[in-house]
Amino acid sequence: MNNKVIVITTGGTIAMSESMESQGVKPQDPQALQSALPLLNQYAKVEMDHLFNKPSPHITPADMFLIAERVKEHLDRGAKGIVITHGTDTLEETAYFLHLVLDTDRPVIVTGAMRSSNELGADGPVNMVNSVRVAAHEQSPGRGVMVVFNDEIHTARDVTKTHTSNVATFQSPGLGPVGLVTKKEIRFFRDSVKEPRFPLAMPSHQVALIKVAAGMDDSLIAWAVERGFDGIVLEALGQGNLPPAMLPGLKRALASEIPVVLVSRCFNGSVQDTYEYEGGGKQLKELGLIFSNGINGQKARIKLMLALSKTKDATELQSYFQY
Repeated sequence: MNNKVIVITTGGTIAMSESMESQGVKPQDPQALQSALPLLNQYAKVEMDHLFNKPSPHITPADMFLIAERVKEHLDRGAKGIVITHGTDTLEETAYFLHLVLDTDRPVIVTGAMRSSNELGADGPVNMVNSVRVAAHEQSPGRGVMVVFNDEIHTARDVTKTHTSNVATFQSPGLGPVGLVTKKEIRFFRDSVKEPRFPLAMPSHQVALIKVAAGMDDSLIAWAVERGFDGIVLEALGQGNLPPAMLPGLKRALASEIPVVLVSRCFNGSVQDTYEYEGGGKQLKELGLIFSNGINGQKARIKLMLALSKTKDATELQSYFQY
């Protein structure tokens, strides 16, 4: 029986160590995680593939594409599952990118660490072990890309980083984890949401993400239009509402056929066309904004980048954001 799990390392805190002199954490040996192999091989036949060694703020959509390509290569060679080690700051974006472009039922797990390898209470080793266990588990196939962290299993669609330093930083607001990792077993509670897949291609569309706050005008939207962005994601207020002063720039973007996706800056719930006042969700819906169903701004940006590779039609784009 095939029991091969590939661990693809891409950097992040899990592969870093703290300098005793400067007390700063930074990348060290790109093969630092190789020492964990004896632990991992207790649960599967594990091979490591050191792709690159980047802090997660350095990760770009182009890097996400390279990770996806490498995952596909290993799956095409027959790997039972994949574990990707990644920095936590942009981990949810890479996980969601992979979820949207990988057309496979085999498990792909993304994990990392909040504490570097030589810090007290380093969480990297246990996260790696648990990720390999989930990747090799008989109930993991068909669930899409998952994030394993702090003994919990989350879907790539729902998970987000909620704390700057706590090891329990990854949560799925409103839903909770899809499963748990105990010392003796893997438990799944619910299925993952199925979403349309997009072509695995190098992202070529620029999408601006603009967070809305009280009293904002349309200057940032106007800037995005002038700079030639292909799409805009607005993190709106509440159920999906904007200050009225943002409307002129918004109308200009729509007139320029730049798709605008609306999400809420709240971390629970989804946007709705409820309010009929100027700048309210009902007016925005009538103007032609694309309402997203519960994902956050950074993930909506990733999805719009990928969706634009297929279409610029507003109706078709809206259909992708129903999931």
